[in-house]
Amino acid sequence: MNGQRQLRFWLLGLLLFLIAVYLLRSVLLPFVAGLAIAYFLNPVCDRLERMGCSRTAATVIVSICLAVALAVALILLLPVLERQIVDFAASLPAYADQLIGRVLPWVQALAGKFGFSSLSDIGAGASGQAASIVPWIGKALGRVVGSGVAIANLLSLLFITPVVAFYMLRDWERLVAEIDTLLPVRHAETIRVQLRAIDRTLAGFARGQALVCLILAAYYGTGLSLTGLNFGLAIGVGIGFLAFIPYVGSILGFLASVGLAVIQFDDWTHIGLVAALFALGQVLEGYVLTPRLVGGRVGLHPVWVIFSLLAGGALFGFVGLLLAVPTAASIGVLIRFAVERYRESSFFRGDPV
Repeated sequence: MNGQRQLRFWLLGLLLFLIAVYLLRSVLLPFVAGLAIAYFLNPVCDRLERMGCSRTAATVIVSICLAVALAVALILLLPVLERQIVDFAASLPAYADQLIGRVLPWVQALAGKFGFSSLSDIGAGASGQAASIVPWIGKALGRVVGSGVAIANLLSLLFITPVVAFYMLRDWERLVAEIDTLLPVRHAETIRVQLRAIDRTLAGFARGQALVCLILAAYYGTGLSLTGLNFGLAIGVGIGFLAFIPYVGSILGFLASVGLAVIQFDDWTHIGLVAALFALGQVLEGYVLTPRLVGGRVGLHPVWVIFSLLAGGALFGFVGLLLAVPTAASIGVLIRFAVERYRESSFFRGDPV
């Protein structure tokens, strides 16, 4: 088989794979989630194996520890989070009106200094829009939380994902070895080098960013609760969850927290504490957590990550969100490899034929 036919063969296989993922996207969630969990926990099992455990025993130990940790977290946090989210959804219309009522006079006073005099009409329109839109958002949030967040998908995640994760984690090395035997012989070593580069990039970003998200959730949840801010724990957990998308979690969390602080507190001290908490959090994330846990050489630009998440979510739903970062890491490594080959070629050097 010549090179062109081999390339067509692999491109056809990739196309069929993408079509299959698109057609099966509604049932793939627990399997992709189980694969992601197995990938995250594989280094722990490898370390236990080096300490003398068998692969099955290491998988059982890691699975039990993970189940206990999740159970404790759910027992302690889930009731509080659910109550705060439901209460926040119910209070959202009143909070929106209060925020507009407090902020609008400041804006009008500031605009008066620059000669603008029609902001009262804008404020009335904004208040009317908030009165119609915010209750709908609040009801939607209440329905989502109260209905159990799509019972079928939740049950599949609870019961199928752990089984998939266990078997994938136990058979991880065997699967990797089997896939290695299927690589085309002529290009096998080159493909292995690129796969190792993808693994380094993905591990550096995904595993490191997951730790950053957990630490930020604990930091903001605890800090906002200690300042006395209503729904501080829910906002902090939301910030940690959204921190996987660069800048989005911090910006939304800052706006929500400061807005609630303006509504709830009558003094500038508490508002300043909330703002200072976010300023310290940005320093902690940008200069301590991200450099140490993620590193600056993973090769994934924040804009590329945001685009991949949006594209994956638009094409494949929540499954696409789970596959977005691995796909982005793979494409980034392959693009760098292609650029290196281009610079070594006669097309770049301009060698005579």
